[in-house]
Amino acid sequence: MGLTLAEKILARASGRDAVAPGEFVVAEIDLAMAHDIFAAQVFSELRSAGVEKVWDPSRVAIVIDHLVPAPSAQAAELHRRIREEVDALGIEYFSDAGGGICHQLLAEGGRSRPGMLIVGTDSHTTTQGAVGAAGTGIGTSDMVYTLATGRLWFRVPETIRFEMTGALPDMITGKDVVLFIAGGFGSDVAQYRAIEFAGPAAAGMGMADRLTICNMAVEIGAKFGMFAADAATSVYLGGSADEFLAPDADAAYAAVHPIALSKLEPQVAVPHAVDRVVPVGEVEGTAIHQAFIGSCTNGRLEDLEVAADLLRGAQVHPKVRLLVAPASRRIHREAERRGLIGVLVEAGATILPPGCGPCFGGHGGLLAPGERCIGTHNRNFPGRMGSPQAEIYLASPATVAASAIAGCIADPRKVVSGCAR
Repeated sequence: MGLTLAEKILARASGRDAVAPGEFVVAEIDLAMAHDIFAAQVFSELRSAGVEKVWDPSRVAIVIDHLVPAPSAQAAELHRRIREEVDALGIEYFSDAGGGICHQLLAEGGRSRPGMLIVGTDSHTTTQGAVGAAGTGIGTSDMVYTLATGRLWFRVPETIRFEMTGALPDMITGKDVVLFIAGGFGSDVAQYRAIEFAGPAAAGMGMADRLTICNMAVEIGAKFGMFAADAATSVYLGGSADEFLAPDADAAYAAVHPIALSKLEPQVAVPHAVDRVVPVGEVEGTAIHQAFIGSCTNGRLEDLEVAADLLRGAQVHPKVRLLVAPASRRIHREAERRGLIGVLVEAGATILPPGCGPCFGGHGGLLAPGERCIGTHNRNFPGRMGSPQAEIYLASPATVAASAIAGCIADPRKVVSGCAR
């Protein structure tokens, strides 16, 4: 019997030829990442355990991305402690405030590689599956153990496969695909399972769409969400992904779900769950107060290009605040070079520093009671962006940009002329 992608990676990391779903293995970690929400706590627990060094400073990444710039004296103190520990422990990769979001930085910098086993103190570490790595989120105690030993135990997950066919229609992106899957299959379809996103449509997707889809794999319960590494992966990694990683032809799956994309419409997740998804037409005309383009899900250059194309020559509705946060400094620079930032600013957008921005409600763009936001981020739980009495809708950059112009949730495929309020 052949192996799935997750089984191949866990077998290699645990020094075995093969593993089977349900087995427990102790695996060698290729890369461990912590961001500013948890890094100081991890370092404190590491010191309390009497550990004076990490197992391999070259395999640890620390990123300040959530509270950027520091919005309070407490956050500034947290950042100071992190910087001191990074220096003391000799950690080789550190991105300070403004560098970008951890998940984007690991991928765009080539630190994530096909076949790697990656853990991070953030559930959306599944993003790294876009380059053929097995990435997953872990808690602070597990991260302390990982930094001390370089190892961690795993239960080998079953794998489900989404077999995608058909070309994406105009104005439809990977965000619409993953929202459609969440809405159709529910938030627990992949509970402690690995997902393989496969089929001809998957092979034809660019890396931006792959990163978005893998990022949100955790929203349907996945331990890992992965695309097979291929020529597109190699190009994204600068031609250095020499060994493509694919599942065996005779691998066994817990389920295989066909997904036809050619007639897919813009999708919107409505409050207050990621799997409460409807076609945009069912909520079209719903008034909004804020629109957000960014986050580790959709703050990439391709996302900013889509938004700028819609906003060029248009204006953000006077009763809407449009916030845009590039996912990294590299993306911000390139967007400026291409004139995208200028287009967005001319249209009335506010550009935030590269980082998580208002996605998790920690800094920037918080919502008041009764306000409504449509955003490209990955969660719409009560209180996620401020007041528990606010409402969050999730959609693609195209849908968010069109809605910002209209002043209400709008279909990006239509000419936007405004909405009654």
